[in-house]
Amino acid sequence: MTAGSIDRRKRGIPIRDTPLPVKKKEFYSLTEGAEMERAEDTICALATAAAEAGIGIIRISGEHALSVAGSLLRTKSGKRLDLSKPNRVRYAFVYDNEEAVDEVLVTSFLAPHSYTGEDSVEISCHGGVLLLQKVLSLCVRSGARPAEPGEFTKRAFLNGRLDLSEAEAVSDLIHARSEDAIRAGLSQLRGSLSRKIREMRKILLEDDAYIEAALDDPEHISLDGFSERLRLHAESLLRDTEALEASFSSGRLLREGIRTVIVGKPNAGKSSLLNALLGEERAIVTEIEGTTRDTLEEELSLKDLNLRVIDTAGIRETEDPVERIGVERARRAAEEADLIIYVVDASRPLDSSDEEILRFLPGKKALLLLNKSDLRTIISEEEMKKRSGCPVLSISARTEEGISMLSEKIREMFFGGELRWNQELIICSERQRKLLQNAGQALRELCRSIENGMPEDFYTIDIMRAYEELGQILGERVSEDLIDEIFSKFCMGK
Repeated sequence: MTAGSIDRRKRGIPIRDTPLPVKKKEFYSLTEGAEMERAEDTICALATAAAEAGIGIIRISGEHALSVAGSLLRTKSGKRLDLSKPNRVRYAFVYDNEEAVDEVLVTSFLAPHSYTGEDSVEISCHGGVLLLQKVLSLCVRSGARPAEPGEFTKRAFLNGRLDLSEAEAVSDLIHARSEDAIRAGLSQLRGSLSRKIREMRKILLEDDAYIEAALDDPEHISLDGFSERLRLHAESLLRDTEALEASFSSGRLLREGIRTVIVGKPNAGKSSLLNALLGEERAIVTEIEGTTRDTLEEELSLKDLNLRVIDTAGIRETEDPVERIGVERARRAAEEADLIIYVVDASRPLDSSDEEILRFLPGKKALLLLNKSDLRTIISEEEMKKRSGCPVLSISARTEEGISMLSEKIREMFFGGELRWNQELIICSERQRKLLQNAGQALRELCRSIENGMPEDFYTIDIMRAYEELGQILGERVSEDLIDEIFSKFCMGK
């Protein structure tokens, strides 16, 4: 230990007594320790939907995957199937003792060259539900245990086949509801975010290592002019973290869909619009005002736009206690919406209900629809544009005239603005957003320390804080509880 490091310890500044490694071990806090994962278990699950289909796939993974599968499988001549040669498809039969159960195709993968990094077997059966349950029960009887949700991908992460951001992208791909969401998920699965985070961490690690080396050996390594170089690095990295954090709003809409609330006064045509968008009579439509008493939520794809559409009760003053509850729910839904579609009955004059809605719109992303264009209208687009400050379209929910323009206008409002997919990095996880926010805060504090002329040894605190926050995006130093929470949201068999 040098005199310089002793002085820094007295001042309460963290130091290392051992040289900083060039490359940190990935996932070290997870893979060390048997309590983190029952890795010795062999697991099995249905990897396809639990519904009748052409085929259904049983997935087995773990140390004894080959022996578990081998105990069930025989060749056409009745011999035990040899699974020792990987990456080939074999024709076989599943047996329950001496009784043939199904005719199957089997693929084996040997560790570490498999999805999970373990020995794995996939059995493609005929897709009957009872048949698949039978084969799965035979796997359990032969020594495997039923997998927990997401456990295959969890093992892939723990075995270093995927980092945590790539594992989260698997879930995003499975739950994707639009082509843009698929592209964003696939890009992250292929490592676009991981590469960016590693590039950022490499810069931080090199700067920290240089400071440590200079402080421990000032006679041979000079820090003259280093603060300016570090400031440029910190400002560049801060711009990167802020850009990634800002992409979350776009990523959330890609992942969850645009939360769209349809509002308007009673009998304006809100439910008719929902039915037209869905292509079916989902909402009850009558001439009686106040027919819709509660919110009705549906998810739909509108020319590759994923919308979570909520039809609401007509907003008006009412003495009916049930309808009043529906009106309050409509107001709350509008407050939380990404997009408000305000339906105006263009065949009737505006009334107090319309005025209330118009007062609510400023500051909201809204689209105004002048409905009932198939009737004689008394409200013009120009008037409503001036009153609302929103884009306006004339439509007829009954004849579906103008409905095709709706998707183009919504795409223009979102994809033409802050939500545009052009192969840029987009994050979809709130966990990632918070970590980027924390890393950004550390970088801001680093910039302030440099501006205030603090000693270089103070810089290492904020550098390593930013380094570790970014590392958690990849899965370094994360808790077992967090890992369990992330993978519990996966489907069974993945």
